[in-house]
Amino acid sequence: MTRAACGGAGFWQQRADVVVIGTGVAGLVAALAAHRRGRKVVVLSKAGETATFYAQGGIAVVLPDALCEDGDSVEAHVADTLAAGAGLCDEEAVRSIVADGYRAVAELVDDGARFDESGPGRWSLTREGGHSRRRIIHAGGDATGAEVQRALDHAAARLDIRRNHVALELLHDGGAVTGVLVLNDDGVGIVHAPSVILATGGLGHLYAATTNPEGSTGDGVALAMWAGVPIVDLEFIQFHPTMLYDGPGGGRRPLITEAVRGEGAILVDSRGMSVTEGVHPMGDLAPRDVVAAAIDARMAATGDPCVYLDARGIAGFAQRFPTVTAACLAAGVDPSRQPIPVLPGAHYSCGGVLTDVHGRTPLAGLFAAGEVARTGMHGANRLASNSLLEGLVVGSRAGKAAAAHAFGADPVTARPSEAAVRRALPRPQLQLAMSRDASVVRDGGGLRRLHTELDAATPRRLTSRADFEDAALTAAAGAVAAAALARTESRGCHHRSDYPDTDPALGRDLVPAAACC
Repeated sequence: MTRAACGGAGFWQQRADVVVIGTGVAGLVAALAAHRRGRKVVVLSKAGETATFYAQGGIAVVLPDALCEDGDSVEAHVADTLAAGAGLCDEEAVRSIVADGYRAVAELVDDGARFDESGPGRWSLTREGGHSRRRIIHAGGDATGAEVQRALDHAAARLDIRRNHVALELLHDGGAVTGVLVLNDDGVGIVHAPSVILATGGLGHLYAATTNPEGSTGDGVALAMWAGVPIVDLEFIQFHPTMLYDGPGGGRRPLITEAVRGEGAILVDSRGMSVTEGVHPMGDLAPRDVVAAAIDARMAATGDPCVYLDARGIAGFAQRFPTVTAACLAAGVDPSRQPIPVLPGAHYSCGGVLTDVHGRTPLAGLFAAGEVARTGMHGANRLASNSLLEGLVVGSRAGKAAAAHAFGADPVTARPSEAAVRRALPRPQLQLAMSRDASVVRDGGGLRRLHTELDAATPRRLTSRADFEDAALTAAAGAVAAAALARTESRGCHHRSDYPDTDPALGRDLVPAAACC
């Protein structure tokens, strides 16, 4: 590490071929792919926890004919994905990613991942909401994400991973990436690199209660916006229908995997009445937006703080769902004897940084993969367990594409801008406003009130991780609010109480959010 004077300040400086920001499934798969192609890779990790680790359900993947059940096929999986996406998926992108799923999973197995088996050489398959077939592979019952993270962490032990490094800014020369401005324990520095991969995850901490880990603060969306890269479909934030309700507090809460309903659990209100009966032909296994909206409506009608997931009819529940069981017991609920209190919680961003299916963005040398990216896979609503699938496939492709770009690029020298100053609201204030006005159901009046509150954000110099996260959340919140206000209809996981119907004229991506904040 060297130091040099840049703009009058002391900066540490390093060089790499590829910088990867994030250590979840997409980030580590991308970093491994670039490393295996001989590139010098530096991985920046802001925090220890990843959303990948907490993923319970599994990976949706079409297996080879010899291993398929229920007559599954790529076209069946594509059809289910398009149905969930409510008209906004890119069909060719969906087909490309789904068709490449088994290869990506096989590569993960080569890196040490092990999935549950129903018999020797046959993976156990389950079904989740929106799927017409049993095609979800899982590990440790409901600990799939933990197994994926374990395997990738082990494989990535050979990589140069920098902990407690916060990416403050994407540096570029107006036409191509030149590096990343980074904050670590030594202060602010620069990693010069011709290829950068955003794999920063989601933005669940826009809201007071979320299934996301603490670091999910919209970093990649904000970094891309500040660099002038288009952000698309950010109004489509998926609220997982069944987040464990353990009181009125905020922060990260455990989710109750959709596979619990796939195995027969039913959603009821405090009177024991079905929550989804008559709402959708698939009932409790309807797509997540439908179930989340039904729960929200029932809670509004009854005044109850939650509904209940009754899993008492599932034999061997504790063995099949050990993670859920442990979370419930910690909250004082025995799922073998009591219905589980649940409510919708901020879970997944279906939109994000505009990319193709290889993770390429409109800014040369900048790639994005995983939840931060908008490939066209999810449209207006993500199909259950398609997230790990997309992270594996696009992460691998982005790593290869970034390595190829770096190999053909001339040496770059990144120039830092003036000391970063961004508008920021304190996180508690922002989360209260977003939870009030941009949650499961929104309306124009609330979104305009949210805009007014966000406009009051004050400039702040980014000298700490907390400063950066407040600024990133504020930028992401502004993009969500603008997109939600512009979409005057209800579609997928975006629900407007003042525009409850779907408008065919809006069956398209709206103008991408401009860089701001």
